[in-house]
Amino acid sequence: MTALPTSPATSPELPVSTKPRVIAISNQKGGVGKTTTTVNLATAMAAVKKRVLVIDLDPQGNASTSLGIDQKHRPVTTYHLLTGTGSVADAIVPTGIPNLSIIPAGVDLAAAELELVDLDNRQARLKEAIANQYDNWDFVLIDCPPSLGLLTLNALVAADAVMVPLQAEFLALEGISQLVRTIERVRKSFNPGLELQGIVLTMVDKRNNLSEAVESDVRSYFGAKVYTTTIPRNVRISEAPSHGKPVLIYDLHSKGSRAYLDLAGEVLKREQRPAA
Repeated sequence: MTALPTSPATSPELPVSTKPRVIAISNQKGGVGKTTTTVNLATAMAAVKKRVLVIDLDPQGNASTSLGIDQKHRPVTTYHLLTGTGSVADAIVPTGIPNLSIIPAGVDLAAAELELVDLDNRQARLKEAIANQYDNWDFVLIDCPPSLGLLTLNALVAADAVMVPLQAEFLALEGISQLVRTIERVRKSFNPGLELQGIVLTMVDKRNNLSEAVESDVRSYFGAKVYTTTIPRNVRISEAPSHGKPVLIYDLHSKGSRAYLDLAGEVLKREQRPAA
């Protein structure tokens, strides 16, 4: 396995806390880099000795696949957590990357959206499932599906903050406005502490005038909520999932890997806060 560097830019010390920081990676639009961001951010955090748990809440299970978890090694999944038929302890699968584990998803998760409708406290099933796991992790990253249904609602109710990967393309701001309104509704109704942790621009092509124009618009609209780091279009990022590896393991020296290391540094700096 490729060794990952410990860089001062990506390893600020966080205060000791008994509760992990739970961050939902969400955007209702598909193909914007949610899973790629979840997997590589988690890997970069683990590289600087943060204990990280990824929760795959997308029925496609791409985060699980990207971390090399074969279908036969997913006997207990997020479906079982949401429906109360399995425990976190049984669902957690080590990834082979030190400090990084995952609760995988399978195709059965697609049925959970319908089954949750008839269950009590349907919007807080994930929050309840992970509530007694607070001593085991520094960060919990939830990879959300490309929708604003009950699965994503469970993630937002369980989360302390939301990170939004935003593709540098036309109409990007129009798409994010719906998610921002959803965050506001969740905050008012279910989770008053929920905040927008940040927006990360993905698939940025500096040679493309449109990418630069979108980036300028997003930064003007959201200001400091937009990370300085942008994630470039990079073939190594695209190749890595087919090998069951994060790009930081697949090709540490690629532009994509360096970008995610930088992003992790920014996230950890934003997360420096007094212990609860």
